[in-house]
Amino acid sequence: MSAAALAHPRLRAWPVTSRDRLALALWNAAEIAAATGGIASGEFQCSGVEMDSRDVRVGDLFIALKGEAMDGHRFLDKAFAAGASAAIVDRPVDWPHVLVQDTTAALHALAAAARERSPAKRIAVTGSVGKTGVKEAIFSALDRASRGQAHRSVRSYNNHVGVPLSLSRMGARAQYGVFEMGMNHAGEIAPLAEHVCPDVAVITTIAPAHIENLGTVDAIADEKAQIFTGLRPGGAAVIPADSPQFDRLRVHAEAAGADIYSFGRSKNARVRLLDAIPAANGGASLVTAQIDDTRLCYSVAEPGEHWIDNSLAVMATVYAVGGDLGAAGVALGEMGGLKGRGARHAISAAGGRATLIDESYNANPASMRATLAQLGQTPASRRIAVLGAMGELGEFSARFHEQLLDPIEAAHVDFAVLVGEAMEPLVRKMGTSHTNGLGNAPGFAHCAGPAEAIAALEEFGLNAGDAILVKGSNSVGLGRLVDHFVSRG
Repeated sequence: MSAAALAHPRLRAWPVTSRDRLALALWNAAEIAAATGGIASGEFQCSGVEMDSRDVRVGDLFIALKGEAMDGHRFLDKAFAAGASAAIVDRPVDWPHVLVQDTTAALHALAAAARERSPAKRIAVTGSVGKTGVKEAIFSALDRASRGQAHRSVRSYNNHVGVPLSLSRMGARAQYGVFEMGMNHAGEIAPLAEHVCPDVAVITTIAPAHIENLGTVDAIADEKAQIFTGLRPGGAAVIPADSPQFDRLRVHAEAAGADIYSFGRSKNARVRLLDAIPAANGGASLVTAQIDDTRLCYSVAEPGEHWIDNSLAVMATVYAVGGDLGAAGVALGEMGGLKGRGARHAISAAGGRATLIDESYNANPASMRATLAQLGQTPASRRIAVLGAMGELGEFSARFHEQLLDPIEAAHVDFAVLVGEAMEPLVRKMGTSHTNGLGNAPGFAHCAGPAEAIAALEEFGLNAGDAILVKGSNSVGLGRLVDHFVSRG
């Protein structure tokens, strides 16, 4: 016995739980073979799971997925050169492996095995706006409360491949798992919910994203509500009380037998905003909320009215899983912006530094309005908006792009760079605009792509104290513009 144990008898009496007996390795050969029905080539252990050879790290299990145009087996050499411990394959190879008939089916089976072996409470998050940020905030809150025993999907791994991959990465010791779910067409959410089988299902908001494929906002709400079909018995539904589709969502949740945790500013919300005081400099907000019989006061580091609403969804979720609300408040007060979703950068400008707000990953009418409003609240000598076209709006595209003029003017934008052909209706309307709230029409440039947008912004010139919002659908590629200006230091 060590001298430390003799000196401190409590060390010998430290309680051992069933969780302490679980393996530290994510997967070993026997577990993978049992989960997938495959045959292991030998003994090995893996610390991660990856499907892209470019992202493989030392110790990963590489799954050689096959698609219509790509076969992961072609990249086995690269995966093992990067440090993979083993692979799941559908043909014998010279590397350590588990041989299966279908690698995609094996991924699904591995995800199911990860779900079944873990006692973790699982949270599924979807919504037209804010799902990645809310997912990250829920994770931060639960990870702090569990001292690092929370798991979440990374990036936007929210589709038919990303969700099972994220599940397969969840360790047996995890106490919480937070998974994002996205969709472009009807029928995509329910299979994802079935994969995760969540204890809590969260819908952040409903907005006309992907309306080209679903036709109406009500149809979008109905599809998002399919997340409730995967709920475990006794599960909870977290839904926005202020949404015009609230009653529609509530009916779906009740049909699934869910306990409902509504959030928002409505007097009937179960998690209700009582007061919010934004910081004078456009930074953190001080929020007071009522949750059943409990009153909370906490700060939200992320700026903007939409993040006040997001924080209520986070608190509702933590409350629904029986988590630590105090830890959630601390986590919300410490969160920083995500790359492409609100990260702020101090960049080089004439006479000093300017602030670039990176919202380049995604855009729809609701998120465009929210982030333009945030720009309007940001102290700046000049406000500049680089706005990329919004995708998947179909026949509604011209109207929704044209309607961006009002939030642009309300934000007192001095110069707008409009990127993409779909911005043409807004370009025409801005050409007839007469005021930006200060008596002057905002200047603007219309560009075909990121390279032209960079040139237009450089020609306009950035000055110390400027605030530049970069927002657009990921397909526009405005991340290139962000990287260009951030890399200059």
